[in-house]
Amino acid sequence: MKDQRTHSLGSSMAGKTVTRADLSEAVYQKVGLSRTESAELVERVLGEICDSLAAGETVKLSSFGSFVVRSKGERVGRNPKTGVEVPIDPRRVMVFKPSNVLKAYINGEIIERED
Repeated sequence: MKDQRTHSLGSSMAGKTVTRADLSEAVYQKVGLSRTESAELVERVLGEICDSLAAGETVKLSSFGSFVVRSKGERVGRNPKTGVEVPIDPRRVMVFKPSNVLKAYINGEIIERED
């Protein structure tokens, strides 16, 4: 089965930033929930993703990609203007790895879904 998705959020909005309100409106129009319920659903999904990432878990969304939290150790950085060395504290960073399906989609290719 070919993936025939249409992108309702940005097909004619090149360069536009998609907001929570845009996502809520898309849910409202496509799913049929009320605007309030749609906004609550988007908030709950995003909240669950944030909570999982804060706990150090990887979030994998099939045919979309994975959000991975990585730990970086302490290192010495350098101020580019002055050349002064400064310590950079250990920290956690988040990385997004797009799926092959998403990569193909943004390049206009139609491929079989992985589900």
